[in-house]
Amino acid sequence: NLLVNGITGIAAGYATSIPPHNLNEAIQATIYRIRNPKCSLEELMEYMHGPDFPTGAIVQGIDGIKDAFRTGKGRIMIRSKVSIEQTKTIQQIIVHEVVKSNMVKKIDEVRLNKKIEGILDVRDESDRNGLRVVIDIKKDADAQLILNYLYKNTDLQVSYNYNVVAIVNKRPVQMGLVAMLDAFIA
Repeated sequence: NLLVNGITGIAAGYATSIPPHNLNEAIQATIYRIRNPKCSLEELMEYMHGPDFPTGAIVQGIDGIKDAFRTGKGRIMIRSKVSIEQTKTIQQIIVHEVVKSNMVKKIDEVRLNKKIEGILDVRDESDRNGLRVVIDIKKDADAQLILNYLYKNTDLQVSYNYNVVAIVNKRPVQMGLVAMLDAFIA
């Protein structure tokens, strides 16, 4: 449940930060572990690839995922999925999958404070069909340069630190993937 739903919090002096993972992958890894109790972490990672955020986005840093699955601690980067499109009059950075909900506000603050030149407008065009945030860019501006600035200075890209601490047999334990699955199976 902790792996699938994810959790972040502090209780009794113990902090935990577990991102959500894909339900199907967690079930398949658990079934594989039940059938192969001596399997390796690498074998389990063939079924469970890494975190799966409900708003999408791209998880970068396989080493961070491996560290987290091995020891319970690891760092990953989460980057929004974007594309750059050219219209007749302007360029647009289209955000299709996003990391944080207040990202639009922060990008608009960058535009209003003119921290980087070239951003004309930011608007949330999300609807029942999916997420879509549009950033209008001046036609002669360098859209890739603006995008890189936004990755660095807004929530278009954020780091996430795994810290998998769970209560097992009434004690807090730092756990990797194998230990978490074994505790669930037990």
